[in-house]
Amino acid sequence: MEVNFKRYGLYLVRWQLSTPILAVVLYWLAGLGALAATVVANLIGGLIFFWVDRFIFTSEALAAQWEVKEEVRCVDCGKVARGYRLVRAENYDKSNDPAPEFRCEECSKKKSEELKKRGVKH
Repeated sequence: MEVNFKRYGLYLVRWQLSTPILAVVLYWLAGLGALAATVVANLIGGLIFFWVDRFIFTSEALAAQWEVKEEVRCVDCGKVARGYRLVRAENYDKSNDPAPEFRCEECSKKKSEELKKRGVKH
């Protein structure tokens, strides 16, 4: 499994931000007792951080973007198969490429390794 460190980093920052927010809620609700204040604080945290986590883990802005097409001729080996191309990643953008190059799965993996060696993070 490959880790998207951008998502992971944002998640860790979000996790740290939840601590002071929930501490304030616990402070305000201390008169209810520890258990009740904790339950309410966790409900409030869930209401807030569900949406933040949803963005972190589903946002296309944080993900490498790939295009997949069926029945294309691989630009490297010439095989007709499902074709893949990396469109956009951190420090890489081929979204306006006038002649996009699709590769079969095997050649796409090789190209991905080549891009990683050149510093493209995807």
